[in-house]
Formats: sequence, structure tokens, C-alpha cells
Amino acid sequence: MEIIVLGFYECPDLQLILFMMFLLMYLVALLGNLTILTVIFTIPHLHTPMYYFLCNLSVLDITFISTVLPKLLDICLTGNQSITYTGCFTQMFFTIICVDAEYSLLASMAYDRYSAICHPLRYPYLMNASLCVYLALVSWCIGFMESFMFLGMISQKYFCGPRVINHLFCELRPLIELSCTGTQDTDLAIKITGVLFGFVPFAFIIMSYIFIISSILCIRSNDGKRKAFSTCSSHLTVVILFFVTILGVYMRPKSTNSIKLDKVFAVLYTSCIPMFNPIIYSLRNKEVKQAVYQMRNHIVNKMGLI
Repeated sequence: MEIIVLGFYECPDLQLILFMMFLLMYLVALLGNLTILTVIFTIPHLHTPMYYFLCNLSVLDITFISTVLPKLLDICLTGNQSITYTGCFTQMFFTIICVDAEYSLLASMAYDRYSAICHPLRYPYLMNASLCVYLALVSWCIGFMESFMFLGMISQKYFCGPRVINHLFCELRPLIELSCTGTQDTDLAIKITGVLFGFVPFAFIIMSYIFIISSILCIRSNDGKRKAFSTCSSHLTVVILFFVTILGVYMRPKSTNSIKLDKVFAVLYTSCIPMFNPIIYSLRNKEVKQAVYQMRNHIVNKMGLI
């Protein structure tokens, strides 16, 4: 009734260092994303479509990293590599939700930037509150739909032999490799969903940024160009980091699979990206930085009064 997740078993002397590194990543990611959520909810002038999507992105990042890292920290600290089938399937379920919801959410954020820069006069009509809620709900629904689909497919498989996953957590691909029954249907489903919910949003984002950059280059004011590029660069950085790592793992041919490379990619998209997202958005966004300072000053003033 248990599965063995090996983690970084090939580095027995580095387990304590790895534990400290992943613990630091976890704490920074939690603190950063919770700060983003608190600032956006607290400061009224940040109640705009872009920051609404950013709140959803922070919730996804917190969910993603909290699904994966606690067990990995346990493996590094105690050496307890066993995880129950329920725990393993739960990890797979929530990681699929987070990955697929983030695909669609990043595409929604690209549409928001396209509307704001290419059609500034029509922006309030193109990105109204109801559309923002609808796009966010669709993103989450796509994640849940695909996750339930793969959960149903995996639960029908028969697992036998060594129940060992040479990975950092119970991800979809390493898990189906433990199946004694045919996996052709699951492999095909991974490819199809990867194209529909991975490459299609990525292509949409690229097309949006072609129009966005064309519009920015037509702006006569250098300050206007700089502000527009600054607004978009944060989102584009996150898009490149996320899509390249995820699609690199799931869409490359099996013959080129490398376990070590998969683990490196896993560290990037499960730990580094959730940690860097709030840093990227806050350090390159004057509104967020000003809101953080404003909230900090408000807290300091209250503490001074007390």
C-alpha cells in the first residue's frame, strides 16, 4: 500500500544541505506569495484585472509548492521515502491542477496585457470584472477536469513489481511507468492535453506579444515605451520559465528522457518558479513596491501608536 519516492538518493552526503535549501525555498515562496495576496487585497487601487489574475497565480503557487515540498523535506531530513498510494495520488492530482490552471491563467494575463496596450480606450469594456472571474474560473476548471481525467485513468491501472519512483514526488509520468498494464492510452492523453492546454495557450501568448510589441514600438514617448515594456516583461519572464520547463518534461520524446534532467526541471517548476514569481512581479512593478511600502508604513505607524 506504499510507494517509494527516491528523491535525491544519489547524494546521501548532501541530504541536510538539500533540506536547508528546499526549506528556504518553501519559506520564501510562502512569504512572497502571501505578501502579494495581502497587499493586493489590502490596497484598493490594486483591485484591477492584472492583479486579480496575479492573486490567482499566487494561490496556485502556494498550492503547488505545498503539495510537493513537505514530503521532499521529510525525505531529505528523515530518509523516510515511503508514501501511501492515497498520498501519492493526491500529489499527482494537485500538481496536474496547478500546472494546467497556470497554463490558462498565464494566457488570460497575456490577453489582459494585450487589451491594455493595444486597445487602451476599450480596455474597461474588454476586461470587465465578470470576464476576469470567468477566465479565472475556466482556468481552474480546466485544471480540475484534466486532473480528474488522469486520476480516473491511473486508478484503472494495475501496479505490480518494484513500487519505486526515481523522482522527487509522485508526478504523472513516473507514476504510470509503474503500471503493469498498457500505458499507450495515458501517453496519448498526455500528448493531446499537452498540445491543447500547453502549446495552444503558449502560441496564444506569443501571438499576443507580437501585437503588444508592435504597439509599443509605435509609442512616441520613451517613457511610455519603458513603462509598457516594464509592465509586460514580468509576465513574459514567468511565461518563459514556466512553459519551457513543463513542456520540456512532458512533451519531449521518451527516448531522450534523462532522470537527472527530469529532477532538475522538477526543482525549477515546483520550487524555483513559485519562489521567483512574487519576486519578479514585485521587483519589476512600481505599483506593487509602492503598495508594499505603504502597507509597511501603515503597520509601523500602528505599532508606534501601540
